[in-house]
Amino acid sequence: MQDGLFDDLPPVPAPEPAARQRPTAGAKPRAAAKPPESRPGVAASAAQLSGIAAQLPPLLRMGCSTWSYPGWEDLVWDGPYDSSVLAKHGLAAYAQHPLLRTVCIDRSFWRPLTVSQYLAYAGQLPEDFRCVVKCPSVITDALVRAEDGRGRETNPAFLDAQLAVSAFVQPTLEGLGQRLGVLVFQLSPLTWDWLTRPKDLFARLQALLETVQAQLVDHPEVIVAVEVRDPELLVPAFAQALRAAGATFCLGLHGKMPPIEDQLPLLRSLWPGPLVCRWNLNRRFGPFGYEDAQKAHAPFNAIVSPDPHTRALLARTIAGITGAGQRAYVTVSNDAEGCAPRSIALLAEELLKNDAS
Repeated sequence: MQDGLFDDLPPVPAPEPAARQRPTAGAKPRAAAKPPESRPGVAASAAQLSGIAAQLPPLLRMGCSTWSYPGWEDLVWDGPYDSSVLAKHGLAAYAQHPLLRTVCIDRSFWRPLTVSQYLAYAGQLPEDFRCVVKCPSVITDALVRAEDGRGRETNPAFLDAQLAVSAFVQPTLEGLGQRLGVLVFQLSPLTWDWLTRPKDLFARLQALLETVQAQLVDHPEVIVAVEVRDPELLVPAFAQALRAAGATFCLGLHGKMPPIEDQLPLLRSLWPGPLVCRWNLNRRFGPFGYEDAQKAHAPFNAIVSPDPHTRALLARTIAGITGAGQRAYVTVSNDAEGCAPRSIALLAEELLKNDAS
């Protein structure tokens, strides 16, 4: 199974015309946002995807990277809502969408969240929903950064195991409870000092992961995954550290990283195991293209930058892993193709097409 799981990948599809997924001409103008006291509901159109959702692998959970986008009106939301209303109250409606069985709580990357904040999220979610949560960057970034993102100085808390437990693992467990699915440790781009000392880096990372796993003894269903932004780290020693700590590699589909086919060998080396994938940024925008992607894709209601290549290979990977009895978590950003809910629907169609063939 290990040798054949990701072999025989489908050929790269022909590019799709961008206009194919754009809203039709003459679409109705967007109405004024509903009052702040309104509670979002799920879009009526979501029910049309229930049949597709029922045919997907039960071990697969797909979802978006956060959820507070007004542009998802009539895709996820039942009307126009301000982003502040969606951020606070939209998760309950989001979780009713048949294709959205997980979500990435990305906000925790920028600063640690409290137990009460996680409890507020959990209170909006059904029991069978699971969250992907990112570790705060104060633990996973080797640098302390200024407001513009530039590194100012060395971060003394980098990969601090005890801080990871107190500021991340314990609050998520206490607040989300059974709704916690994946803990993601995304290592920000590393300094040259760390990249030239991979042995020290992997030893410190393994020690952190082992400490985290000790907190999860009573929560064996929680997956621990590590995402990186330096291609130099995709080496056997990285896989060895992950395997030794009972963690997995998070496929990070991003302009800073190689395409999916070049990351799959590392995932294959950890087999058998689950899939955790975050489809973050279309490679056409390059390694620093978030701002350009946001400008090109706003208001995030259409497929503007189709990437059928990544979609096809990701679907093949999902099918292989879930077909072998392993779980799969896949979260998608608007920056991947322009509209995360539409990308997820297309990915679902790709999976069913593979099943039919």
